[in-house]
Amino acid sequence: MTRRDLPPGITVRSLTGADLEAHLDDVAGLRIAVFRDWPYLYDGSLEYERDYLQTYRDSPGALLVGAFDGARLIGASTSTPMEDHAAEFAAPFRDQGVALETILYGAESVLLPEYRGIGLGHRFVDLREAHARALGRTHVAFCSVIRPDDHPLRPQTYRTNDAFWRGHGYAPLPGVEARFSWKDLGDGAESEKRLQFWMRAL
Repeated sequence: MTRRDLPPGITVRSLTGADLEAHLDDVAGLRIAVFRDWPYLYDGSLEYERDYLQTYRDSPGALLVGAFDGARLIGASTSTPMEDHAAEFAAPFRDQGVALETILYGAESVLLPEYRGIGLGHRFVDLREAHARALGRTHVAFCSVIRPDDHPLRPQTYRTNDAFWRGHGYAPLPGVEARFSWKDLGDGAESEKRLQFWMRAL
């Protein structure tokens, strides 16, 4: 797949260790902003984010692919070895008998709306997969939230990312789902969500 040139001033970098940690508050801000939209409807807080993002401080194999406009972080794609991430995401694979040590877990990819459609998503995938190979992983997996088609907040014009993911060789794993809780916009408390796993062999 041919990668187009990015606009002037836009760069993408793979960050690990201290370089990754230095940008985690910016990642938190992106997650809060982007995941407010459908289908996540996430009512986030910096306190929740700092607790959630601790995984990336603790995992030596963690990766942040950062997209920058100048010095400003405008997009992020994060990954960790599957066994280092939250137990809720590892459990479905353990139940299926899949070795966690073979999988890089792609936790999230978030990009501000005004920067979409210029090829950054393809670079996120490429650099995440390069990191997986460097760690000796044979698979990359991620998950997407499952929402009912008749959900009252579903936009009429919404299109899933399924075609993008399939174009990169990913496919949903039948029956392999995670359960994870967060607070939806307008709700008073967290509620559990179902998330569908996708995976590809490298």
